[in-house]
This record gives sequence, C-alpha cells and structure tokens, in this order.
Amino acid sequence: GTRVYVANFTPGNVSVIDTATNTVTTTVPVGTSPIGVAVNPAGTRVYVTNQNSDNVSVIDTTTNTVVATVAVGTVPWGVAVNPAGTRVYVAINGSNSVSVIDTATNTVADTVAVGLSPVGVAVNPAGTRVYVANNGTNSVSVIDTATNTVADTVAVGDRPYGVAVNPAGTRVYVTNNNSDNVSVIDTATNTVVATVPVGFTPFGVAVNPAGTRVYVANNGSNNVSVIDTATNTVAATVAVGFSPEAFGLFIGPAPTSLDQAGIPYLLPAAALGFAVLIVLGRLRRQRG
Repeated sequence: GTRVYVANFTPGNVSVIDTATNTVTTTVPVGTSPIGVAVNPAGTRVYVTNQNSDNVSVIDTTTNTVVATVAVGTVPWGVAVNPAGTRVYVAINGSNSVSVIDTATNTVADTVAVGLSPVGVAVNPAGTRVYVANNGTNSVSVIDTATNTVADTVAVGDRPYGVAVNPAGTRVYVTNNNSDNVSVIDTATNTVVATVPVGFTPFGVAVNPAGTRVYVANNGSNNVSVIDTATNTVAATVAVGFSPEAFGLFIGPAPTSLDQAGIPYLLPAAALGFAVLIVLGRLRRQRG
C-alpha cells in the first residue's frame, strides 16, 4: 500500500511511512510500549497493541489520530484483523488468552483461553481460523472463529513466536526462537509437515503474495532467511542491520524508491512487485 505503520516501543508511538518517498510523514502517540500493529483490509484503521498499558489503540488513517482505546488483558502482544475487517484478534501474553474485538463497537466481544504466553497471531484468508503461537507451551492454538473456541493444538518447536498463513490458507509458518527453525503446518490436518532450519533467534515471518517465498527475520544473526515453499528449504540469506525483528505483516506492494535511511530496512524486491520491510532494533521482552 501507500503507508507503512511501525510501532516504536520505547517512545510509545507509531511512525507512519510514505512508501513513495520512504519518509516518516507523521508520528502518532499511542499507549505504553507498543509492539503489535495490524491494518484493516480497507486501510482505514490501524490497531496497535500496547504491552505495558494493557490496551489496544485504534488509529484513524485519514487523520492519523487515535479514535478509540480498547482495554484488553495483561501484556497484549500480537494482533491480526480478519478479512472482513469485523474482528481483531489480540494475543494476551500475560493472561494466556486471545481477546476478540468487535470493530463496530471497539469493545471486547469474547475472550478465548489458549496456551501459555501467546505471542504471534494470524488469521487465515477465509477468516475461519486463527493461529496463535504459544511461546510458553511450544504449541500453536487453532481457533474456530465461528465459535471462538480452540479447535486444535499443534506442537511446534522451542519458543514459537511469529505466525504467518500463506495466501491459499493451506500452510502456516511458525518461527521458533530457541530451536532456530520454522515449523510448517498443514492446515488440512493441523500437523507439522516440515521443519526448516534458519538463522539464530527467528522472530518475524511473512509470506509473499504468490505464496512461493517465506521471509524470516533472524534477530540473533542479523539476517533474513528466504524459504522456498516448494521445497521447504532456505533459498537465500540476506544480511540486514542489527537485531531485525519485523513482528507483524511486513510485505506489501513495492514502493517507487528503495532508498531507506531510517530504522526500517527495505529488501530490494521491487522487480517481484512487492517489498519486504524489516524493522531493526533490540530484542523485545515482556514486562514482569
């Protein structure tokens, strides 16, 4: 799209980047220690989880102002919006649950108990399943959105963190912090069909629009692993800056320029019709 939204953990704000010029056009104050960011499909709202104020800021993208603040559980982390834009799913790390926000009222409509210390969350393209990485129990909870109940639990690697679903909805990719690999889940059977070794301390994960490549930000080795989804092997490793995290969606249409001088780092993928935005910075830890 035309804008990128980056949560700045320590200042407590969100930078809005114009992808045509790769410059920060405005900064929006939010809650304390923002970490997760998700944009609705219409591009009209941005949802930001504030880790240390236990709430979610709702930003109007027309005015770049916070129009609502939704109280959730203790230490909200990952956030994802369903394809219809009607529900927002927030991983509540300190409460071992997922808050389901109704976007029409900006209130919590339901709370789903999951595993220990959930971090990453992703919704499938059909909007029927939500996948939650439980960092404390080395598993992924599969939530049925029709009933807001856990339909299945999938064992993955050591300390799962990031979650991404491919465009076809057939595969889920999960980064495992401590085992330095990515679990590939078949959504038809909810089983791990492959485990791909990557760099040290993988954090963020995203799938390209064609579903042919998966990008993994390796926080501990300062690089990005590019996984070929046909073979489930690493096709390339790209060196980036210090401690890439890239938590949340970080692939979008290619901007007109890839000259980036600030903290975000854009992999030169313009020829492929999309760009990969990697956020660099120190390792984020939960409070407590």
